[in-house]
Amino acid sequence: MNKTKYDYLIVGAGIIGMTIAHELKKRNSNITIAIIDKEDVVAKHASGRNSGVLHSGFYYSADSLKAKFTVDGNQKMKQFCKTYGIFVNDTKKVVVAKDEKELKGIYELQKRAEVNGVETYVINEDELKKIDSNIKTYQKALYSPNTASVDPKEVCFKLKEILEKDGVDFYFNTPFDSCKLEYSYLINSAGAYADKIAKKFGLAKEYTMLPFKGIYLKYLDNKTDIKTNIYPVPNLANPFLGVHYTITVDGSIKIGPTAIPAFWRENYKGVDNFNFYEMIEILYYASKLFLLNSFNFRNLAFSEMKNYNSKIFIQKAKDMVYRIGNNFKPIPAGIRAQLLDTTTNELIQDFVVEHANNSTHILNAVSPAFTCSFAFAEYVVTEIYNNQEKK
Repeated sequence: MNKTKYDYLIVGAGIIGMTIAHELKKRNSNITIAIIDKEDVVAKHASGRNSGVLHSGFYYSADSLKAKFTVDGNQKMKQFCKTYGIFVNDTKKVVVAKDEKELKGIYELQKRAEVNGVETYVINEDELKKIDSNIKTYQKALYSPNTASVDPKEVCFKLKEILEKDGVDFYFNTPFDSCKLEYSYLINSAGAYADKIAKKFGLAKEYTMLPFKGIYLKYLDNKTDIKTNIYPVPNLANPFLGVHYTITVDGSIKIGPTAIPAFWRENYKGVDNFNFYEMIEILYYASKLFLLNSFNFRNLAFSEMKNYNSKIFIQKAKDMVYRIGNNFKPIPAGIRAQLLDTTTNELIQDFVVEHANNSTHILNAVSPAFTCSFAFAEYVVTEIYNNQEKK
């Protein structure tokens, strides 16, 4: 062990845990910080498996923490990448409609953009053709010039390198339950297992994780058929954005993700990481949501389960363009650690942070957490300071 006792112990070496460490060090370079992770490297889960899209912030209602941090987080992430020579692909983005109902959704998103201070434009079909003549829409589309893509793993590994230079100690292959380190204050950013740790501190009593599997397919024909990110109008009643086209940092085209209910918290592929007790718990809550049809879960489940059929999955993407080939291959899936309120049977759509004596717990840090991370870390550290002052 590098030190006998740390000022802060952070659980989880993902983007949230590391940006919080970065912010703590920025405010006080003399503090000691240890970051532990049950895996052998940083960003093994959601932080390294997300799309890498830097969102601009027009999806979220103005009273949400997501709205508060996405615009600022987008700028801060781009500045971090510029400072450390990490390439940012300024992909831009359009949201397209397929009918009159979805056209109303375009205008609703534009309203949210205006309230949140996000630069977006409602454009007509002729203007859309100038951006990419391959994109279909019904009358109008929403154009976002500030959406971009980065390599999330490159960001995370650079952040680890910076933190180590600043004196932060990393301990890998170290689950929280077996950690022997002493600390004055705990920060729980354990992603899919954050609720389990929080319960040990008497928190998260009404919450559990309901994981969803996000599968992407990479387009193999070329890098030219799609020129910008293309998204459908989402159902704003649930937290998912629908199957869409993403231009990655190297210019490749991929479609996805699905939002298929996962059967255990790290159910990436086959029976890897199988956990019987997690499966029983998840099936119980998923069945309950299905029977009650909370937030229209039944239709969501039926719709998403169809995406196991790659033809249906690909067709959803094809519906947004005039021409695209059929040559796709799967790339590693990600798991969305989605918090469920077991008292209301609702998926929590915003960030959730709770505090106990000498600890802070990030219970829900779903998309666009990667985009928000530097701005969200500023908020969390201020919350930590406020919690410490209450003692």
